Amino acid sequence: MEIRKRDGRVVAFDDSKITDAIFKAAKSVGGADREMAMEITLEVLKCLKAENNDVVDVEHVQDIVEKVLIKKGHAKTAKSYILYRAKRTDIRNARSELMDTVAEILKETDRDNANISNSPSAKMLQIASAASREYYLNRVIPEEMAEAHKRGDIHIHDLDFYGKTLNCLNIPLGRLLHEGFNNGHGYIRPPKRPGSAAALAAIVLQSNQNDMFGGQSFGFFDTDMADFVDGADENEVFQAMEALVYNLNSMHSRAGAQVPFSSLNLGLDTTENGRKVTRNLLKAYGNGLGRGENPIFPNVIFRVKEGVNLNPGDPNYDLFQQAISVAARRLNPTFSFMDTTFNRDYGGQVAYMGCRTRVISNRHGEEITTGRGNLSFTTINLPRLAIKAERNIDKFYQLLDAMLELVAEQLLHRYHVQCNLRVRDLPFLMGQGLYMGSEKLKKDDRIEPAIKNGTLTVGFIGLAETLTALMGKHHGESEEAQKLGQEIIGYMRKRVDEFADRYDLNFSLIATPAEGLSGRFIRIDRREYGIIPGVTDKAYYTNSFHVPVGYPISAFDKMRIEGPYHKFTNGGHISYVEFESSPVHNLQAVEDVLRHMLACDCGYCGINFPIDYCEDCGYTGIIDTDYCPVCEKQLTQIRRRANCCTE
Repeated sequence: MEIRKRDGRVVAFDDSKITDAIFKAAKSVGGADREMAMEITLEVLKCLKAENNDVVDVEHVQDIVEKVLIKKGHAKTAKSYILYRAKRTDIRNARSELMDTVAEILKETDRDNANISNSPSAKMLQIASAASREYYLNRVIPEEMAEAHKRGDIHIHDLDFYGKTLNCLNIPLGRLLHEGFNNGHGYIRPPKRPGSAAALAAIVLQSNQNDMFGGQSFGFFDTDMADFVDGADENEVFQAMEALVYNLNSMHSRAGAQVPFSSLNLGLDTTENGRKVTRNLLKAYGNGLGRGENPIFPNVIFRVKEGVNLNPGDPNYDLFQQAISVAARRLNPTFSFMDTTFNRDYGGQVAYMGCRTRVISNRHGEEITTGRGNLSFTTINLPRLAIKAERNIDKFYQLLDAMLELVAEQLLHRYHVQCNLRVRDLPFLMGQGLYMGSEKLKKDDRIEPAIKNGTLTVGFIGLAETLTALMGKHHGESEEAQKLGQEIIGYMRKRVDEFADRYDLNFSLIATPAEGLSGRFIRIDRREYGIIPGVTDKAYYTNSFHVPVGYPISAFDKMRIEGPYHKFTNGGHISYVEFESSPVHNLQAVEDVLRHMLACDCGYCGINFPIDYCEDCGYTGIIDTDYCPVCEKQLTQIRRRANCCTE
């Protein structure tokens, strides 16, 4: 007799494999008996012989094993055998899905992230990422949590890096520039001129990006660079800042697959050197790249504070005006407000990242930004909970409570996995003492003493669709819905604070930067629950607490509605105002909007408008077709919406 394997191969029948499988199943339930396994094997062989087939399928043989075990009274062993068989099936299916994913990647890399190219290196990175995700889901993450991710109840962000490294960091640039550093290939001495300081700043971002999966930020770029422009004229500083912008749009990390996801915070340094850094960085960013292309990086974040730059007469008010002018052309800078109810107690110490992350309070050390970051975050599919609740608010909160507990446990599980990493696993991040608390750790030490200063963050998506599912209207349409929306997010913040107390770790709540996730959740929910008007009848769920992008509403009303949610989301937030075209000829409108954002207690904000650029002839404008009206070549279109940033 021969047996047909699952891949179609026909090989010689080996009955010892049946005996081994039965013995393992019996052993797992405390009934290890080799003789029993052999007796069951003989019964299975009798059944197969009676069928008189020269070739049998492996699945058919396993079906007979199950039936014989049950018939002979070995129910526990049968159950163990069935469960093991199901697990092996899941593993085979995962491998098959992985191969399908690899085939798609080989055609073209995932375009959900504009920062990933279509190069051979990018393809290899994504293939490795796909394999890594399957490994963590099937071998490391507890089954309940892994299944919740697969079902679309939650989304574990950057799953491929689950146990390899941490999310993001606000890098202590000033210390590195003053002391020098070693990026693994030798010691780099402190710079003396702005050009070399800017070049080393880019190298620092690139080196640390290779140790982490998320964003890299300089929280005080103007102050950190100020000492190195002393005595330099305006042109020398401009050349240094222009080179930095060029480098951050071309200097690749992660095996050549993408440039560092970089953010520079500036605007509060009132010294002449600090002002010179800010002035020329804004000028370089405003000029664009070599042919006027819009830079994707760095994310420039201009910090606004009364008495420093907010009002006429403030020492840096001219820089605020310059930042507005550049943002009206280039989408960047975005703006963070130091005088909100939740930021003002920290003075000017709060820094954001372009992905909206905010890290400041700390249960284990100094409450500062530098040297700290987010460890990981996981997002809850809020609309699904609302759909399941069937307009029963009490049931919705019960489902939300259960999901919050699950996510807290999952974040804690990931934290303990991360704690087992050694300093040598993150040679630049930990080896050079970038992370708070890592300065005195040795090469073979665990990194737990350092990362307890980081944050574990619960995220959410689709508040608008959640409210529509629960009430029939979202918070932009109804004051009653707005009230419920604030109650829901306020409740989530309350529970997250309880997790911080329970586990004595820095748990926080983030308004998730969704990117492709907004589409993933809604595709899964549409398959599960069908088309629900106002909920699943669109391409994506609305990002975090935002009013839906297509909903007709004034910029001032939008901020009035979204502003109250910023104080709840202590792990990060952002709000956008959409302009139909570049407001470069109406800068007063931009300033009015920004002042209204501050009045609405918004912590971090930006303005959006479409940018179309022809790489061949350099034409820039808003173009309704995919081709340049001047040279008729295909265009590069940049659209940063409230849901994501795509190119």
